[in-house]
Amino acid sequence: MKGHLLDLVSHTHELGCIDLIKITGNETTTKIEGLAEDRSIVLKAQFSNPVNEFNGTFGLPNLNNLKTLLNISEYKDDAIISVKRQDRNEEKNVPVGLHFTNKNNDFKNDYRFMVSEVVNDKLKVVDFKGTNWDVEFTPSDNNIGRFKMQAQINPDEVLFHVKTEDGNLMFYFGDPSTHAGNFVFQGDVTGNINGVWNYPIRQVIGILSLVGDKTMKISDKGAMEIVIDSGIASYNYILPAQSK
Repeated sequence: MKGHLLDLVSHTHELGCIDLIKITGNETTTKIEGLAEDRSIVLKAQFSNPVNEFNGTFGLPNLNNLKTLLNISEYKDDAIISVKRQDRNEEKNVPVGLHFTNKNNDFKNDYRFMVSEVVNDKLKVVDFKGTNWDVEFTPSDNNIGRFKMQAQINPDEVLFHVKTEDGNLMFYFGDPSTHAGNFVFQGDVTGNINGVWNYPIRQVIGILSLVGDKTMKISDKGAMEIVIDSGIASYNYILPAQSK
């Protein structure tokens, strides 16, 4: 379970804009939902195999605290992490938190879950009904690095826009009347992006910097999806296009 928690925190909290996630688990699936504070990212994810300890519906708040607990030296090796449960109202065996104990059983902490009705109210994730993806590909490490370089050259830009030209997926930064830049992010793509759709630079770079196999999808109706398979879970980051 600790490996699942570490993977989850590294693919949510590390983006710097998600600090609350929702877990919904049963005997067959363990699903994850999250939403950036500025609603720039909608997260839909699922562990590759169900995590029995996560059966139920609950929230993981204050992910920075959870990250600290998972990484401090007392809990690095041979720690015992268990899910605390209790009967609540008319529900039986409800998950209410995590209990941490070191291997010597002399250093203990509790991390409290957010109950289902509260997390359902606070985390009203947009129901993404899907779309036709016009461009789909696996981004290379080299092109991700080129993306980061363009962001460094244009540090005042918050958004970039995408379009296809001559079979290439182009990323554009800035305003041609002042400072601007562009580059081929992916060559020889199938499909066309004709509209000028804007996406947040920091969030896209953050997602592309996460560990795992990556697939990138863009719709000419104004949506981007980046899928990262960490081997433990598959994370779908959906980014609606933004207005400048």
